[in-house]
Amino acid sequence: MNRQDAKDAKKEVKKCLGKVYLVGAGPGDPGLFTLKGKALLECADVVIYDALVSPAILAMINPQAEKIDAGKRRGRHSLVQDETTQLLISKAQTEAVVVRLKGGDPFVFGRGGEEMEDLVKAGVPVEVVPGVTSGIAVPAYAGIPLTHRAYSSSVTFVTGHEAAGKYRPLVKWQAIAHGSETIVIYMGIHNLPYIVEQLHLAGLSLDTPIALVRWGTRPEQEELIGCLGTIVAQVEATQFGAPAIAVIGDVVNLHKILSRCRPIL
Repeated sequence: MNRQDAKDAKKEVKKCLGKVYLVGAGPGDPGLFTLKGKALLECADVVIYDALVSPAILAMINPQAEKIDAGKRRGRHSLVQDETTQLLISKAQTEAVVVRLKGGDPFVFGRGGEEMEDLVKAGVPVEVVPGVTSGIAVPAYAGIPLTHRAYSSSVTFVTGHEAAGKYRPLVKWQAIAHGSETIVIYMGIHNLPYIVEQLHLAGLSLDTPIALVRWGTRPEQEELIGCLGTIVAQVEATQFGAPAIAVIGDVVNLHKILSRCRPIL
């Protein structure tokens, strides 16, 4: 074997040393975390976690593991996305079990698809471990079923976060308004006035019920119930802030009945 062959072989060994697991942490309640995710945290060498992962789930991490905060919150990024991806690639070359711990589900508005694509291109072994997405769990904990035979037979999940320097198409709010009976909006609090305006211009009545649920499935969960015509003023009056899920549609009316049966947080 010549020197170049030896170098290439060494590179190949380094590339294959570790594996990255994109793990969905769920919305916050540790009881909703998957068994597979928990097992990976307990044996991880490195855990690179997001801002919205709850303290109860972070407490499950192997005490000997290296913990790195890669959280992104509005206006405050611990690491930019490219840096996070490069960090994953680097750690996979030196550690056996690298966990990328993401709030909710990695493939639902979590950039998991982008990170996985970059890791595959870099030759890094990678696996996704799905999590319970907040768009399903949070309304459930607030007593709002997303479908109900009397109210809704379809659901649309949409991001309300229109980032600067967008890399994705604009949300087509006119189509969203008429696409299903229930609309679930992730990360929409900061753009709520614009979203409400667009949905109303598309034909939704200002009397359409809307629920905002903050810190859903956690002990600090809060709800704000209103309609499209009042919700912006309600948010301003109560200083209701992110992170929150918005649910729009007649299913919100069930909150006053079903919220009595909410889980004990």
